Amino acid sequence: MSAYPLISDHGLVGDLQTAALVSTDGTIDWFCSPRFDSPSIFGCLLDHERGGHCRIRPTAPEVTRKQLYIPDTAALVTRFLTEDGVGEVVDFMPVNDPTTATDEHWIVRMVRCVRGTMTFAVDIAPRFDYGRARHEVQVTDSGIAFTSDAGRLTVHLVREPDDERLAAAHVSDAGDVHAEITLTDGEMRGLVLAAGSTERPREIRPAEVWEMFEAATTYWRTWLDGSTYRGRWRETVQRSAITLKLMTYAPSGGLVAAPTASLPEQIGGERNWDYRYTWVRDASFSVYSLLGLGFTDEAAALGRWLRDRVQEQRHGASGPLNIMYRIDGSSDLSEEVLDHWEGYRGSGPVHIGNGAADQLQLDIYGEAMDSLYFADQHGLEIGHEGWLGLGSLLDWVTDNWNQPEEGIWETRGGRKDFTYGRVMSWVALDRGIRLALDNGRPAPLERWRAERDAIYTQVMERGWHPQRQAFVQHYDTDVLDSALLRMATTEFISPTDPRWLSTLAAMDEELVTDSLVYRYNPEASPDGLRGSEGTFSLCTFAYVESLARAGQLEKARLTFEKMLTYANHLGLYSEEIAPTGEQIGNFPQAFTHLALIDAALTLDHLLDTQPAPHLERPMRVT
Repeated sequence: MSAYPLISDHGLVGDLQTAALVSTDGTIDWFCSPRFDSPSIFGCLLDHERGGHCRIRPTAPEVTRKQLYIPDTAALVTRFLTEDGVGEVVDFMPVNDPTTATDEHWIVRMVRCVRGTMTFAVDIAPRFDYGRARHEVQVTDSGIAFTSDAGRLTVHLVREPDDERLAAAHVSDAGDVHAEITLTDGEMRGLVLAAGSTERPREIRPAEVWEMFEAATTYWRTWLDGSTYRGRWRETVQRSAITLKLMTYAPSGGLVAAPTASLPEQIGGERNWDYRYTWVRDASFSVYSLLGLGFTDEAAALGRWLRDRVQEQRHGASGPLNIMYRIDGSSDLSEEVLDHWEGYRGSGPVHIGNGAADQLQLDIYGEAMDSLYFADQHGLEIGHEGWLGLGSLLDWVTDNWNQPEEGIWETRGGRKDFTYGRVMSWVALDRGIRLALDNGRPAPLERWRAERDAIYTQVMERGWHPQRQAFVQHYDTDVLDSALLRMATTEFISPTDPRWLSTLAAMDEELVTDSLVYRYNPEASPDGLRGSEGTFSLCTFAYVESLARAGQLEKARLTFEKMLTYANHLGLYSEEIAPTGEQIGNFPQAFTHLALIDAALTLDHLLDTQPAPHLERPMRVT
C-alpha cells in the first residue's frame, strides 16, 4: 500500500463551495465538484488505480519535499529541492462571489522554478462520478478538454503567447494526459483546472495568473483581519479558523464535517464514513467558536442554517431534526458502497452517503438550543417565526427525552439510555427557558421546568455509577464516555463538583493515554462494528477545556501543547490519532479544529485571570 500517502501528508485548498486535497508529492488526489458532497473527479486517495488524480512533480530521482501555506491565506505551496534546482507548485482556488452557487470551479496550479533548472512531469487523469463514468479527451495547443456524461474538466495552459512548445503531451489508452515541462530560474507556467466549464481550452498568460493569486491571497488576509483573537496560540488558532472557513459552503452557510469520505478510523477496518455533510452538532459548536473569534457574519450564517432546519421540522425517525443534512439543507443522504474502489490502503468498504442521518440522537437538540442561546446573547436575535419553531421543537423534547436513542457517536449497536443525550435534553429545555425569560417570549414555562428538573434528577440518580464514582455512558453499563466531558461546560454540573472531579479522575484512568483521549472503550461497550479505533482528537481538546475549568491549569496547558505536536506539517488535524501517532479518519475534521479553538479561548481566559501556580515538584501527566 505504499502507493497511498499518509492522510496527514496533505494540504487543503478551496473556494467556499468545494475543496481539494494536495499531497506533499504535488498530487491532487481528492476533489469533488461542483460541491463538497458531489461525486469526485479526482479520488485516488480512496483507490490509487481507479480514483483519478492530477500530479505535478519533478522527474529527478532524488527529491526533498516541503509544504507550507502562504502566511494568513489558503494558498498552498509544495516545494521540491534537488541537486539541480528548486521548484514549487502553488495551488489555490479563486474565491469569486462565493455565496452564489455555481457549477464551475477553478484550481490554479502555478508551476515555478525558483533556482537552477527543473523538469516537471505532469499527469492529468480525471475519473468522473467516482470513476464510474468514461470520458473522452481532446488535446489542443492551448489546453485539454475532458468530457463525460457525468461532467467536464477543461485544462487551460499557463504560458506566454511566444513560448516555444514546452510540453509534448501523450494521451494514454485510458484517456489520461502525460507531459513534461522544463523551467529555468525565475520562470512560471502551469495549469488552470476548470471543472464544469463549457469554455474551450485557452492560453492564460502568467501575468493573469499572478493577478488571480494576488486577489485570492488578499481575500484571505482581509477575511482573517476580522479575527479578534490575540491570545497565546495565534498562528495555530488562525490556521484552524481558515480551515473551518474552507469547509464552509457559502451559499447556505453550512459547514461540512470534513471534505473527505470513507477515510478509515482504523487501517484495514470498516469504520469508514462519508463526512461531506453538515451535522447539527458541528454547526452548533461552530457558532461558539466563530463568535469567540469575532467572526459574526459566519456565525450568523450558521445560525440561519440552524434556524431554517428548526423551522422545517420534518419530523422523521429522528424527531423534528435530522442529525445531519446535505450542505444545502436537503436530507437525502442515502448510503451506498463503491464496490469498485478498494479504499484507502485497502480499508473498505468505501461509503458515500450516510445511513446514520435518520438516527435518533437526543443531544443535537441541546447543542442547537445552546448555540442559538449563545448567539442571542451576542446580538443575533431570534425573530417571531424562529421562536415559534423553537417552541415546537422544545415541546417535542418535553414529550420525547425519556427514551432510548443511538447516542452521539452514531454507533450501530442499538438504542440505549445514553447519559449524554439526557444531559443535552436538559440543556435544550434550560436554554429555551432562559430565552423566553430574557426576551419576554410566550412559552409553557412550568411544563418545560418540570421536565428539565426531571431530567436532572434522573441523570443524577441513574447516570451516576456509585461503584465507579463516575457518570457513565448509559444507564445499563459502567463504561465511561468522553462525550460527558461537556457536562461541566454546559453548566449541568459545576466543574469543581466532587462528582465531576471524580468522573474526570476516572476518565484519566480509563480513556486517557499520554494525554490523548479515546471516545469510549468499544470492547467494553460493543458498538456493532468490528475492529478498534484511535484516540479522538476533539475529545482531547474537550479534555483540555475540562481540566482548565476544574482548576488543573498546568495539566491542561501541557496537554494542549502536547496535542499540538500531533498536527500535520500545516497545522491540520484528521478525526483521530492512531497508537503510532499517525493521523487517521476523515481529514481535515471540522469538529477537531472547533474544539482546538474553544480550548485555546478557555485556556487564554483562565491563564490571564488566575494567578500563576507555584511549582514545587514535577507534574505527573497521564
